[in-house]
Amino acid sequence: MLRGLYTATAGMVTQQRRTEMLTNNMANSTTPGYKADQASVRAFPEMLLQRMDNKSPSAKNGMGYYGSTTIGPINTGAYLQEISSQFAQGSLKETGLLSDVALIEEAVPLNPETNVKGALLFAVGNAEGQERYTRNGHFTLADNGTLLSDGNAVLSTTGEPISIQTSNYQIAADGSIYNLDLPPGEQFIAQIDVRFEEDVRNLIKEGNGIYRTANEAPLPTALNDENLRYTLRQNYVENSTVDVGRTYTDMMTAYRSFEANQKVLQAYDKSMDKAVNEIGRL
Repeated sequence: MLRGLYTATAGMVTQQRRTEMLTNNMANSTTPGYKADQASVRAFPEMLLQRMDNKSPSAKNGMGYYGSTTIGPINTGAYLQEISSQFAQGSLKETGLLSDVALIEEAVPLNPETNVKGALLFAVGNAEGQERYTRNGHFTLADNGTLLSDGNAVLSTTGEPISIQTSNYQIAADGSIYNLDLPPGEQFIAQIDVRFEEDVRNLIKEGNGIYRTANEAPLPTALNDENLRYTLRQNYVENSTVDVGRTYTDMMTAYRSFEANQKVLQAYDKSMDKAVNEIGRL
């Protein structure tokens, strides 16, 4: 009976964590560049049940000793093994804003071990000066001209925060930023840095679309890498990859599964109450 309690409880915990993940996905369905999370649910190892008090002689030894009869395997529950981001290319949305930039992947190699594509990301610096990564290209300009992505400074290929001191600028396909108020030959301001992660399992999500590496090591730049091709498109942002309809359906499924496990738990609780308070009196 206790095994059933543990199995039902494990199911409830799994569906609760899955619901939290889906809720976060839904909340970020309009966040530019957000990559939807996906849960991997695994089952605990199965157990083989055998009846040990069989009154018939063992078929194997034939000597009249009590044998055992195999009943079959029993599942001991499930658990949420990991939550990972799915780095698929999102659709593009035209905004008309000069500071908005969409990162478009054109050629990204597969990881030979996982057979999953790597990820291209913008490099940004947080308030503590730590390097972080994002696909959110909804950039804004601070009062001092610093180019920001959700409050984090967008980094150039030199590793420095990008500062734009004009409202008349252009961002080229390779990320180069030009001040159009200056004469030709003097217009270059900086180049937006794009980094590459070969194995996306090494990326740890910190917030809504902000990532760091597991060991805090900086990612290599994608600039001049012959195996990578990408384009930056000004006046556009990359939409979130969250499928609202599917996410809503998955949330309902998780809720119903949680509810079913809850009812099983309540049934076990009633059975144990009867065993203790009623049968125990006999």
